[in-house]
Amino acid sequence: MNITLIIVVITAIVSISAFSNQRVIDELIFTPPAVTNRNQWYRFFSCALIHGDVPHLAFNMYSFYMFGGMVEDNFNFIFGRMGGILFLALYVISQFLCLVPTYLKNKDNYYYRSLGASGAVSAVIFAGIFLSPLQKLGIIFIPIGIPGFIFGFIYLGVSAYLDRKGTSNINHSAHFYGALAGIILLVVFGYAFSKYDLLQNFIMQIKDFTLG
Repeated sequence: MNITLIIVVITAIVSISAFSNQRVIDELIFTPPAVTNRNQWYRFFSCALIHGDVPHLAFNMYSFYMFGGMVEDNFNFIFGRMGGILFLALYVISQFLCLVPTYLKNKDNYYYRSLGASGAVSAVIFAGIFLSPLQKLGIIFIPIGIPGFIFGFIYLGVSAYLDRKGTSNINHSAHFYGALAGIILLVVFGYAFSKYDLLQNFIMQIKDFTLG
């Protein structure tokens, strides 16, 4: 059983148990004032284990599973024995980083609550895009696949726009910053723990695509 599947199973178990237990939700959900006033920093991470409903859980875990296996395999190839540890670190650290802007904006907002693993999932998806930027990805309602790096730019642009608009209950900021965290951490890990120049590899693939 790989790390990707373990994360999916644990998240599903906790999320499903929370659907019928408000106390679990209250203990795990991200509420910035609980961090500010009670130092409950664990909420940056625990909120990734709970979801609003079954579709929310299913979409996040399906997306994570589809990309997670590929990214984890690449990590094992690029980083050798450290691959699994670094893959888990990418997921966990990105989950924290994606909520930092949200925390700074709402640290005294007692009405703000956020849950779900979307930020960490975005990090894994964008790490996958960075590793294979030409892999074709589909978008809902668009039946053709487009190169991953183009999909990535569209995703970031839409997330930034919706976050600025601020008319929904979805934390688009976590999606945006989670995606950036995944790319940055991947590049940092590459320079620190691997002989492969992952940034150069990405640039060369894009250059071949645009010139080809």
